[in-house]
Amino acid sequence: MNLELSEEQAAVRRLAREFTEREVVPYAAEWDRAESVDRAIVKKLGALGFLGLTVPEEYGGSGGDHLAYVLVTEELGRGDSAVRGIVSVSLGLVAKTVAAWGTEEQKRAWLPRLCSGDALGCFGLTEPGTGSDAGNLTTRAVREGDSYVISGSKMFITNGTWADVVLLFARTGDEPGHRGVSAFLVPTDTPGLTRREIHGKLGLRGQATAELVLEDVRVPASAMLGPQGKGFSVAMSALAKGRMSVAAGCVGIAQAALDAAVAYAAQREQFGKPIAHHQLVQELIADISVDVDAARLLTWRVADLIDRGLPFATESSTAKLFASEAAVRAASNALQVHGGYGYIDEYPAGKLLRDARVMTLYEGTSQIQKLLIGRARTGVSAF
Repeated sequence: MNLELSEEQAAVRRLAREFTEREVVPYAAEWDRAESVDRAIVKKLGALGFLGLTVPEEYGGSGGDHLAYVLVTEELGRGDSAVRGIVSVSLGLVAKTVAAWGTEEQKRAWLPRLCSGDALGCFGLTEPGTGSDAGNLTTRAVREGDSYVISGSKMFITNGTWADVVLLFARTGDEPGHRGVSAFLVPTDTPGLTRREIHGKLGLRGQATAELVLEDVRVPASAMLGPQGKGFSVAMSALAKGRMSVAAGCVGIAQAALDAAVAYAAQREQFGKPIAHHQLVQELIADISVDVDAARLLTWRVADLIDRGLPFATESSTAKLFASEAAVRAASNALQVHGGYGYIDEYPAGKLLRDARVMTLYEGTSQIQKLLIGRARTGVSAF
């Protein structure tokens, strides 16, 4: 892998960095306190092509490779993980999945709108009773003529109250476990679908996270994405790439923690000199720096494998596992550098730590990643 960015990739990175500094960083603390990102950010993301990266231009996408996507995701994560989540879910989990599995009609109907920011998508897999055990979901879709009638509920759905379409997973057969699951594209204005935003979260407070309830929601049979009974394969293929996106966002959190720790250590004085002169503070900063570099390289490796058409699922789990845990360590160390000031939201360390903590939970917990990696290395299933 050539670690030198191409001119195009470097330009995309600069664009994302400038956008983040201008449109995200100044407002991140305010959005966190208000528990709501300014929705105007969506159209701004779309206008720059950030919601269409890697999607073919013929469907309204902005093209580009997966490393460019990672670079943008990292920069947005550095500014505010709540904004990064909008892109990771609507583009990374929904639009990319429609591009990979959708019919021509589905692609034409949804991709231009998703890529422009005229519409947002959410990923309806997790349920109140099934998180890591997603293969045993209970939402059901029953065939009635040329339609499916869907009933059930979904929990912790990013973009849930903002989304115009749900990539929804429901049981269509009597087979046990994942074999009876199918995927559907369900417009959120369909009668019978209600949404409730979840407030009081520890982190990602600006992100629209919701519970979805479906009561006899009727969609045409053409809403099914991919073959019947292959919904779990659709979900896992989306999550394999989605973990790369989460890892990239975690690199952004860790980088923000490093930047904040270095800046604070340079200006804060104790014992007659800036604390950056004290060796134990330097140790904390060194630990953050190593975590940033290691997480970034693991994440870039995944993007490189995808762009070269090589297997990447285990490497994606590896990057997600390491980067999410590294982000927690980095943010915690940054808070330690700040001392008591790190505990108030005038400084970014506390928010970074709160935002980092959920990264070890969603799109596959750290424990699930270890099971996936262990199974891949040993050839023995842990499930």
